[in-house]
Amino acid sequence: MVINIRKKRELAARILGVGINRVKFEPDKLDDVADSITRENIRSLIKKGVIWTGKSAGTSRSRAKAKHLIRKKHGLGPGSKKGKRTTRVGKKKIYIQKVRSLRYHLKVLKDRNDINRETFWMLYKKVNGGQVRSLAHLRDLVKETKLH
Repeated sequence: MVINIRKKRELAARILGVGINRVKFEPDKLDDVADSITRENIRSLIKKGVIWTGKSAGTSRSRAKAKHLIRKKHGLGPGSKKGKRTTRVGKKKIYIQKVRSLRYHLKVLKDRNDINRETFWMLYKKVNGGQVRSLAHLRDLVKETKLH
């Protein structure tokens, strides 16, 4: 026998303060739900756990997120960039990257015994003072010190 519990669903929705579609019933206890007439009966069934609310369905953001990631990548080519290199990456970050790479290179040269300790520290101080422009410049300075 099919039980029409639409009105019970509406009543439960009003009691719970949610929409009709969110009201869920225990499938085994549908007879109890059908027998309940008053708000008091519905409240007792809610307390027993025969009636409860389902989760509210929201709009999925997955497609929007994917689209946003793609849009973020656009307009980053060299033709779209305005200003100097330091406008996108700070001067300090560029300095730190350069100094770290130069110091690492110096350490490698010292470990391989390409330069001695005195030369290492002389070049290290030059790097620290900003006298060394790039890795190529550092290599030139190493060659000059070897010649002397």
